[in-house]
Amino acid sequence: MPQDSSQPEFWNTRYRDHTTPWDAHEVPAELRAFAITLPATARILIPGCGSAHELLCLAETGADVLAIDFSPDAVELGRRNAGPFADRILCADFFQFDPGPRVFDVVYERAFLCALPRKLWAAYAARMAELLGPRGRLTGFFFYHDDAKGPPFGTSPEELHGLLDDRFDLMEDRAAAESLAVFKDGERWQVWRRR
Repeated sequence: MPQDSSQPEFWNTRYRDHTTPWDAHEVPAELRAFAITLPATARILIPGCGSAHELLCLAETGADVLAIDFSPDAVELGRRNAGPFADRILCADFFQFDPGPRVFDVVYERAFLCALPRKLWAAYAARMAELLGPRGRLTGFFFYHDDAKGPPFGTSPEELHGLLDDRFDLMEDRAAAESLAVFKDGERWQVWRRR
């Protein structure tokens, strides 16, 4: 039976087996620098949060952070790592969860889009636009790679623009300062602003 990264069990198996090459076990420098620019009132979503190291960094700024993952094993690990902010991690499906009446100011992307099968990418773009308010920012790391096999599923500048340009403007784009081996030479730090 083929593996399907759109299903929680695919990821549960990897967390149980400690096969998580996408987990840096630390917060990237770009996110630390971005976090200190955020107002204390910022509402932030981290989809596919995994081990949730970034949650702690963002929550410590005083921001209203919510992290979600549909893998119960990932959520369990994330809650262990989040300390006093463990209650901000929910087991939820990005495409179906109810975020409440307020939209988000920022959605942090790291290894989420590239974890999704390509058949879900159009739905990803639409859902991001739905979750972010006007001028809200989709911020983080996008993986450029020309190998269609994955996860991680690489994209290209043209493909990513094709997904996001209808609803977002690209405000920042630069090579990631450091990348894990699984993303070597392919990660870009980007900030997309919702129109």
